Amino acid sequence: MALVRFFRNGVILGSAEVEQNVPILEIAEDAGIEIPSGCTSGNCGTCLVKLIKGEVPIPNPPPPGLDDYLIDEGYILACICVADSACDIETNPPL
Repeated sequence: MALVRFFRNGVILGSAEVEQNVPILEIAEDAGIEIPSGCTSGNCGTCLVKLIKGEVPIPNPPPPGLDDYLIDEGYILACICVADSACDIETNPPL
């Protein structure tokens, strides 16, 4: 069983099982973890989270809400990114 674990400031908030083709935002909601969101289509960037561990494919081309420098720092958009395997997510957005 592969899990997505959610953290805030390094403290674990909870976890949920990876679901095929289900965005990380929905997995978080199912686990009772709130990640702010807006458009839910990758345009606004409101649901920006940081991938701490694991791999999550980034759509190609990247959506408007995700700049190359954010991708280089490990950020993903929870509303459109899908975990293929176990991963750890930091839910605090960058300042």
